[in-house]
Amino acid sequence: MDFNGSDTITGPRTEDVLPSTATAAVKVVIVGGFGVGKTTMVGSVSEIRPLTTEETMTQASIGVDDNSRIEGKTATTVAMDFGRISISEQLILYLFGTPGQERFWFLWNGLFEGALGAVVLVDTRRLEVSFDVIGRLEERGVPFVVAVNTFPDAPHHPMEALRHALDLPDEVPMVNCDARQRASSRDVLMTLMHYLHTLAAQRA
Repeated sequence: MDFNGSDTITGPRTEDVLPSTATAAVKVVIVGGFGVGKTTMVGSVSEIRPLTTEETMTQASIGVDDNSRIEGKTATTVAMDFGRISISEQLILYLFGTPGQERFWFLWNGLFEGALGAVVLVDTRRLEVSFDVIGRLEERGVPFVVAVNTFPDAPHHPMEALRHALDLPDEVPMVNCDARQRASSRDVLMTLMHYLHTLAAQRA
């Protein structure tokens, strides 16, 4: 597993230290099917060196993991990804990326504990891998937003067509994003924060 660390412990880096102004922390989960870009998003947006648990895919995964249209993928998350981003001087988000393969979904129970919301990453080349993911969030009652990851070879569909295909309620926000870009991934998280704020105001 790649924990992106060093064998020599020299103390925390400056960017790893929690800002002294932080007064609130929120746990957010990044979910989606196999190969939709969860590890990429956590890595691109995290202000600390992200923790990843990627393993090289082996012959044993053939016939188990569906890598159609992502044949170039050579590694997969087997536990979680972890990162952190400061939304403001006071608000910190802790990001947890889930494994995409259904055989690792038993890990979701722990990862979702205490989470206020989720981002569902979607690949328009393989919309079908998102159906069960969204269904599980709805069963759990976890608020979420949908981020359409714009892969270079992915077909373009109007948002309303995608909303219909995913059977999403009108109130669930949908946005386009490029998970490789920090600013784009941050915008997705800001959309989630605004949505959670709206839901809290409605309940109040």
